[in-house]
Amino acid sequence: MPKTIIITGSSDGIGAAAARRLSAAGHSVVIVGRSSDKTAAIARELGSDHFLADFGNLDEVRRLADDIAQRYSRIDVLANNAGGVFGDARRTVDGFEKTFQVNHLAPFLLTNLLMPLLTASRASVIQTSSDAARISGQLVIDDLNNDAGRSPVRAYGDAKLANILFTSELQRRYGRQGIAAAAFHPGTVATNFASDTASRSMRLVYGNPLVRRLIASPERAADQLVWLAADPSGAGWRAGEYYEKGRVATRVNPQTRSVELARELWDRSAQMVGISDAHPPQMRQ
Repeated sequence: MPKTIIITGSSDGIGAAAARRLSAAGHSVVIVGRSSDKTAAIARELGSDHFLADFGNLDEVRRLADDIAQRYSRIDVLANNAGGVFGDARRTVDGFEKTFQVNHLAPFLLTNLLMPLLTASRASVIQTSSDAARISGQLVIDDLNNDAGRSPVRAYGDAKLANILFTSELQRRYGRQGIAAAAFHPGTVATNFASDTASRSMRLVYGNPLVRRLIASPERAADQLVWLAADPSGAGWRAGEYYEKGRVATRVNPQTRSVELARELWDRSAQMVGISDAHPPQMRQ
């Protein structure tokens, strides 16, 4: 049965590759991106609806949630794929460290604002995480903005770790209401997502043409996103888990197993984005 699938960060890279494949399979894919030109181009190519939002501005995320809820009466899949790594310790207009906001706080807010529609649709919510969660993630609940000892690699690892913790806590809180959450590591991918980082090592990996030949293409890296989006939970994957290469990951950061940390991260994130004061957008009747 065709699904309505919203993919953030789908104007390029993994998101665009997944959108093309899911659209070709007959699903209704909604493109969400930051670049107006790239987002509109992918939407035209696929004949899809599209929305613009910069996840570095939470007001744009709130507007995005309102627009989606007004447009659609059902969402089968929300793929929180937008992300990136940023070099210096810059703060967003909302006052948060940019890597943490773009990769975690913004999708956390979007998911929560759309929750009435997602639960009513018994939707899947998918997070594009990374093995950086294991390699460089060391989440400190009292320093989510990474003020102490920040580096681009550490900030990115923490944000991707937050994606996994958000997934498990989302499943605990809303699984009985029909939500099926999953996170996945797409592999080291030849995309432009690290172009804005001051980290020399990350630029070498993601920007070197010779290295890019040895790492996964966006099309191959999109395999798990397409699989998780197209198949319902229980038909090959189990809700609440983090996947690598189509299997539940076994080599993980020990922090991903902490129920207490996942709960604390949710509560702190809610405080940071003011979710307790936010009114869910009105669903289209």
